[in-house]
Amino acid sequence: MAHIDFLDSTMRDGQQSLWGMRMQAGMALPIAPVIDKVGYRVVDLTGSSLFEVLIRHCQENPWEGLDLLVKALPNSRIRGGMRSNASVTFGVTPDSLMDAWMRQLCVHGCRSFWIYDVLFNIDKTHRLAKVAKEFDAEVSGAIMYTLSPVHTDEYYADKAAKLSACDDIDTLLLYDTAGVLNPDRMRTLVPAILKNANGKPVEFHANNILGASTISYLEAIKLGIHIIHTASRPMANGPSVPSIEIMARNVELLGHTHNVDTSLLPEIADHFERVAIAAGFPLGVPQEYDLFSVQHQIPGGMTGTLKAQLVQHGMADKFDEVLDETAKVRKELGYPGMATPFSQLVGTLAVLNIVTGKRYSVIPDEVIQYAAGHYGETVAPIDENVRDMIMSAPRAKEVSETWPEQPSIGELRKRYGTEDDDELILRALVPEADLEKMRAAGAVKQDFPLLSSPELEQARKLMALSTSNYVEVKSAEMSLSLRRD
Repeated sequence: MAHIDFLDSTMRDGQQSLWGMRMQAGMALPIAPVIDKVGYRVVDLTGSSLFEVLIRHCQENPWEGLDLLVKALPNSRIRGGMRSNASVTFGVTPDSLMDAWMRQLCVHGCRSFWIYDVLFNIDKTHRLAKVAKEFDAEVSGAIMYTLSPVHTDEYYADKAAKLSACDDIDTLLLYDTAGVLNPDRMRTLVPAILKNANGKPVEFHANNILGASTISYLEAIKLGIHIIHTASRPMANGPSVPSIEIMARNVELLGHTHNVDTSLLPEIADHFERVAIAAGFPLGVPQEYDLFSVQHQIPGGMTGTLKAQLVQHGMADKFDEVLDETAKVRKELGYPGMATPFSQLVGTLAVLNIVTGKRYSVIPDEVIQYAAGHYGETVAPIDENVRDMIMSAPRAKEVSETWPEQPSIGELRKRYGTEDDDELILRALVPEADLEKMRAAGAVKQDFPLLSSPELEQARKLMALSTSNYVEVKSAEMSLSLRRD
């Protein structure tokens, strides 16, 4: 029997996958002290994409919100996440700004990090890990899993060996964004990774898009992975990870031990369910097993973006066609892993191919940068005909020959007009107009209006009985339209 540690991803991947990263600090602050007592190994809390959404769509200062949540979780090790070569912009971020981003997250209380890169620029991961160690922070090097003919066990074993060779890497993280890693594949893949992990623990994160990740978690435990990522039930399943409720129970039934105080879980789940209903956010529900998802491997949180793009063009009925096109584009681009930025890059290109009616007639700059090697070496060669079309685009020469710059931190402070690195990162992340709106909104609100118990019960009944995607609950205090995805 083994001891299983749980990482809580409710407030990071849960809300990222289900709520579009729109969880404001006040939505979690009231329950954070309870989460702090559960006994999680790590509480995953933030990342640069969340910062951008909070500023643009919620007019909330993410540094201020992070400080409030860290203060409310004094006994928890807080995790932040970043892509090794671009956490502050969608393209490629200067190394000096990446280092500053890592240091500032540490200054604000993060003491655990997962660092990833779909193209495995491992030297950059090692550099950031060294920065984290200035603050004695834990670092997990991510192995981003995806299905393709070139992503073999040997491929991943090689990445595990190279990541774990760095003394500043404490754990490896096997991360399955599309939830397609099944038990059969795990029986060969996991031993290969463990064998090359230099004795370091391996974590497992699998988004439950196919509804089968709970089974994969159990197989992972059987194979020797003892750090599992979960979320509170309202923020679990679907495009999010399996729930802590079912995984704690399964672990106990198998005779393993854990540190989770399961008596606290209902209160946490009730809180986030009430927040979701009051804010009109979807609750996590299990998905049907759809083999089509295995073909396109689009992360669950991205499907809404693709649907919105099609609606803008009056082509909402073309969604399945876009998913099929996504699988074709991914193959032609050399099978990039379907995580940021390449899931967005591939998905957007697929939408453009369908909307224009002519494949590769419109080429975003990011696709040119990818083909030119700005993001790193592709996993497999790009289809020659597709490469020719990309490099024949009107902007191809200019974009491909403009390599990402590497200014010093001093040069960046001068460029953005600040010596405050918190402010520097915000100015590099979003336009000044967005920051002005954020500042005008005032201090971070530390509470969020919730439905009373009778209203909550009424909402639950309506959601259970209605076949509509929308239900409305009215009280003397509020009138709310509730969205169910």
